Amino acid sequence: MDKIVSKKPQQNKSHLNISHTPYDVIGNDGVKKLANTFYDIMETDLRAKELYDMHPKPLDAIREKFYEFLVGWTGGPNIFMEKYGHPRLRARHLPFLIDQNLRDQWIYCMNTALELEVTQPQVKAHLKDAFAQMATHIINQD
Repeated sequence: MDKIVSKKPQQNKSHLNISHTPYDVIGNDGVKKLANTFYDIMETDLRAKELYDMHPKPLDAIREKFYEFLVGWTGGPNIFMEKYGHPRLRARHLPFLIDQNLRDQWIYCMNTALELEVTQPQVKAHLKDAFAQMATHIINQD
């Protein structure tokens, strides 16, 4: 398999020889499963209790928004941006106090979901790295 990237060359005007995004490999159903499994883990695993407690209940609406975000973020259609505008993740999360502990809980849920839902090692490794960078970027408290 070729190198995995977030966007195809024609989308990000890269001159790299890249042909697969995570979305190309896992598909829309795979992204939906990943988003739902992430929230299932958050909802049921006590290691993510603080993270779960800060989310609005029920989780139906946030699950859908997260799925829509992940579709575009993994290289698929920009559903989230079309509905809500640019994600501006750090700005959208500023109203919430996010420290290293909450970041680690989020990564725990996501890495567990990736282990359960993504079977391709290269895609899984790429997503783990990308999610770790994203989650660290959102920290806004010491």
